[in-house]
Amino acid sequence: MGGMSRESEEPRAADELPAYAERVLDVAELIPPGRVMTYGDIAEWLEEGGPRQVGRVMALYGGAVPWWRVVRADGALLPGSELRALGHYREEGTPLRAAPRSAEGHLPKIDMRRARWDGTDGRGGTERGDAAGAP
Repeated sequence: MGGMSRESEEPRAADELPAYAERVLDVAELIPPGRVMTYGDIAEWLEEGGPRQVGRVMALYGGAVPWWRVVRADGALLPGSELRALGHYREEGTPLRAAPRSAEGHLPKIDMRRARWDGTDGRGGTERGDAAGAP
């Protein structure tokens, strides 16, 4: 009663992830080195949730998966983790775009056209919406 859902009445084991979080993390683990998917791409892949929900999962549980491969659609590096992510991108050969001199911190962005993974074995990038039909 009073707005409590059945789920909130049954405590979850400390090590048990919500089902949606497990699915998001499973997709993150599929992304090959040197490639990325956006938060929205993952939501489309799963046909559930949206970019904010995927971002929330990654913020809470993403430390155990290659979190740097799940990115913003504009290719900007994750605020607060830019240097850690940049190290991974350079190690994996993720395509980057040089930052203009006017950019704060002169940090590069991910070259989304070349780095975006559509969920297939191919090496080509994707355009917006291509990930929706991925398995």
